[in-house]
Amino acid sequence: MDNLSRIASDARQAADTTARPRPPTLARMTPQPNPEAGAAVKAADRAHVFHSWSAQELIDPLAVAGAEGSYFWDYEGRRYLDFSSGLVYTNVGYQHPKVVAAIQEQAGRLATFAPAFAVEARSEAARLIAERTPGDLDKIFFTNGGADAVEHAIRMARLHTGRPKVLSAYRSYHGGTQQAVNVTGDPRRWASDSGTAGVVRFWAPYLYRSRFYAQTEEQECARALEHLETTIAFEGPSTIAAIILETVPGTAGIMVPPPGYLAGVRELCDQHGIVFVLDEVMAGFGRTGEWFAADLFGVTPDLLTFAKGVNSGYVPLGGVAISGAIADTFGKRPYPGGLTYSGHPLACAAAVATIGVMAEEGVVENAARLGASVVEPELRALAERHPSVGEVRGVGMFWALELVRDRETREPLVPYNAAGEANAPMAAFAAAAKAGGIWPFVNMNRTHVVPPLTVSEAELKEGLAVLDAALSVADEYTA
Repeated sequence: MDNLSRIASDARQAADTTARPRPPTLARMTPQPNPEAGAAVKAADRAHVFHSWSAQELIDPLAVAGAEGSYFWDYEGRRYLDFSSGLVYTNVGYQHPKVVAAIQEQAGRLATFAPAFAVEARSEAARLIAERTPGDLDKIFFTNGGADAVEHAIRMARLHTGRPKVLSAYRSYHGGTQQAVNVTGDPRRWASDSGTAGVVRFWAPYLYRSRFYAQTEEQECARALEHLETTIAFEGPSTIAAIILETVPGTAGIMVPPPGYLAGVRELCDQHGIVFVLDEVMAGFGRTGEWFAADLFGVTPDLLTFAKGVNSGYVPLGGVAISGAIADTFGKRPYPGGLTYSGHPLACAAAVATIGVMAEEGVVENAARLGASVVEPELRALAERHPSVGEVRGVGMFWALELVRDRETREPLVPYNAAGEANAPMAAFAAAAKAGGIWPFVNMNRTHVVPPLTVSEAELKEGLAVLDAALSVADEYTA
């Protein structure tokens, strides 16, 4: 039995015996409407805030009044069950009292300090992270988020190997800074792609839309590895510093790699002296039902990037977990990189508290258990009822529904990178979900089910019932 099957089996067996006590949540209270305050917040936003990834005159940001646990609410008193976890980072939910208290306590003791010093919160956060990373990834370089973690991982790989090129997958997202967006595969790269960043892209496995004409997971794995091996050969192994992959791709579609694929990439990297980088910015810290998704596949990379769930996004924090061999490269040779706010004490205190909460409250186990016993069977039942659902895939609390116009041809519900009128079916689906009281994560022709890892069974069923109704809207666009 492979690791994914074992974890799913263990989680189902524990479904009736593992229950994490949940503290009372303000979300169960009815938010008090205050439309005047909301209008003021909205007016200031529209006058002065420049939003990311947006045409500024075409957006209408929701004014948020508060949040607690798995919910947030607006100034009109409407409450939403957050099926997006913000941007897939509020792993312990909103406003967890222990994490908030830790930030407050750290602010009273030492609100900030430069990164060159040994600071208790920073040291303890590094220790706790290193305890949970696979293999010998025992050195932690802190950054302010996931994109700069990827930037530094690539820099480390290039300096360690003395080689220029990086290989990355087409279906991927690694961040919005210059190097990170260039190793990204999705269309957000296009506007900033200089074509000179030393990046070569390849196709990673994705059986539902196989680039290799595969019919089974075994065929997809073997052919994807053969394709990567050929790409390495034709690019010149001695020119390649790193291969970077999201362990389980997030925004690109939550395509869980087939058994053996990541191990095969690891072997190719070892064969050619290439640094293997796993991006766990979204998949890490319990999202897949393990502390790190790499643990699902028994693979240890040379570098592992993280952010988001490390402290549930309460204060910006990311980092790179570094193997012994790469750390040794910089034992007597200075590493040429750093950031003023690296390992910020408030962010690290939030990480220490978040990791503590996850351990004490069985948050990782909750994600595995409810993912296997509730989310997977409920989503598969939705797929049976709705012709717009082409595929269900995921693990833990990390799931995607691929929406299609035609199940037989697998034509996506909207075209690749659709905008405006072409995206109307997905916009209608998302509007229906919000009207029903859930906030969905929607990207291209997919909706992702990625609530906080602290979500309860009752909350999941509440949200999945709304998703069921919203999919009826998507069904109207099917053939």
